[in-house]
Amino acid sequence: MADDNRTRRFAVLIDADNTSPRIVAGLFEEIAKFGEASSRRIYGDFSSPRSKGWADVLQKYAIDPYQQFAYTTGKNASDIALVIDAMDLLHSGRFDGFCLVSSDSDFTRLASRLREEGADVYGFGARKTPESFRQACRRFIYTENLVPEAPASSAGGESAPPARQPASAAVAILNKAIAQMDTEDGWVGLGNVGQRLANIASDFDPRSYGFRKLSDLVRGTGVFEMDQHDGRTVRIRAKAAAPPARTRARGGSKVVGAVVD
Repeated sequence: MADDNRTRRFAVLIDADNTSPRIVAGLFEEIAKFGEASSRRIYGDFSSPRSKGWADVLQKYAIDPYQQFAYTTGKNASDIALVIDAMDLLHSGRFDGFCLVSSDSDFTRLASRLREEGADVYGFGARKTPESFRQACRRFIYTENLVPEAPASSAGGESAPPARQPASAAVAILNKAIAQMDTEDGWVGLGNVGQRLANIASDFDPRSYGFRKLSDLVRGTGVFEMDQHDGRTVRIRAKAAAPPARTRARGGSKVVGAVVD
């Protein structure tokens, strides 16, 4: 009988050609939220200057490098090796899921195939990652959200991370999640909203809007009521719309506002 209380085991497979080593600390902190990074492998041509930055972090984070020499231009041996290993690890039956770290849409079919076999797939990639790969994963985390905030760089220095979206940009998807839950009084549990958001959009993340937690994002929009009675589960609902202004004619002109008798 399976032990439901055991830590879930994940195989972490990193595409070095499409991933920056700057994310590595945040990557494993994120994975620790939902399971254990039991196997850590990275694929790339480490003789290339492009992959040099990884050499400084492989030992620190116990990542096993799998060297793939680029013998032919335009052929990505690293992708093929990663896919072969993923299927071997899947059929070993030792893992509950996979963390695919890449911004390459070539891994879309791999993610779909792993999920067909009942494995959870968490994707990690840049915002430029094609939608097909993002939607093939159970959850997709943008690697920009894994890099620590840094002070604005001086001229000629490294570029600053992309600007976050405003909180108002999240209102539409929050309303969609609440509407799907359809309660009599409009109140829904915040935790349930979070689960529904993950089903609606695999890449939804409060950090993309500059907030660490969903509750902070909801509060930051300013358009939802929040309630936590007696320290219980946090509930939210959309604020009631303001009543429309009333008008009446007076002396041939319209007067806007409430009518007082």
